[in-house]
Amino acid sequence: MAHNHDHTPKLSTINRAFIVGIAINSIYVIIEFGAGFYYNSLSLISDAGHNLSDVASLALALLAFRLVKVKANDKFTYGYRKSTILVSLINSVILFIAIGGILWESINRMHHTVSLQGSAISVIAGIGIVVNAVSAFMFFKDKDSDLNVKGAYLHLMADAAVSLGVVISGILISIYHIYWLDMVMSLVIVLVIFYSTWHLFKDSLSLTLDGVPKNIKLQEVVSEIKEVEGVIDVHHLHVWAISTTQNAMTAHIIVQPDVAVKQLNIIKKNIKSEMDHVNIQHATLEFETEEENCTDTNENWK
Repeated sequence: MAHNHDHTPKLSTINRAFIVGIAINSIYVIIEFGAGFYYNSLSLISDAGHNLSDVASLALALLAFRLVKVKANDKFTYGYRKSTILVSLINSVILFIAIGGILWESINRMHHTVSLQGSAISVIAGIGIVVNAVSAFMFFKDKDSDLNVKGAYLHLMADAAVSLGVVISGILISIYHIYWLDMVMSLVIVLVIFYSTWHLFKDSLSLTLDGVPKNIKLQEVVSEIKEVEGVIDVHHLHVWAISTTQNAMTAHIIVQPDVAVKQLNIIKKNIKSEMDHVNIQHATLEFETEEENCTDTNENWK
């Protein structure tokens, strides 16, 4: 039987990536803001603002990963793991705000065209491409294993795309003095960033509302459980995310009538083993027979 395993990123590696990303992007934000004021470039100033939003998002994500390590207590029985989902949602909202900022700046340029030093703008923005690409590369390996890592990767790649747009427009402005090209490039970049951010927003919002994680198929979960020896059927199945890397499940398991009490531990162990293969790390099971009348009358998927 083939199984797909989702690998949780190592917290030490991710923490280091976040710290380095925050440090080098903070330095670049200061440089880009300064250059923007010096060259009277609204594009560099707005891009620096976009980069500053990324620094804030990386800091929030780093905080979430640190909260994961906090032990559970009698008030938060899962600890603060859910904070990773909340932060991923906040990150997507911040990206939307950044998109709005770029769009607003593009509209302003349409009505208030200013002369720009294209060559200087291209050089400063080119540094931004390197800074953001290097930062994004640190998250590339684990971007599909955690929403916060994916959010960081998208933020940094979005900034690299913005910087690339500024470089291209700067070169064209330097050669042809066509200042409205910068506005057109900004609008193209907005569409690219919006497409990526929308998926991140939907995924994080779904998990915030305890939706089934995207990488889990309920029919597959049911099939895996029913293949365990001694199991007849499963109902009252609930699957949700504890964090961006861990999932939980509760289910009522109908077992064969001749199953002895001592066999239930074996069945439970086998089911939990199968659930681990489909990326469910915490499974709470209730066993029943077909003759029993289940008293749980809440509406359920199955």
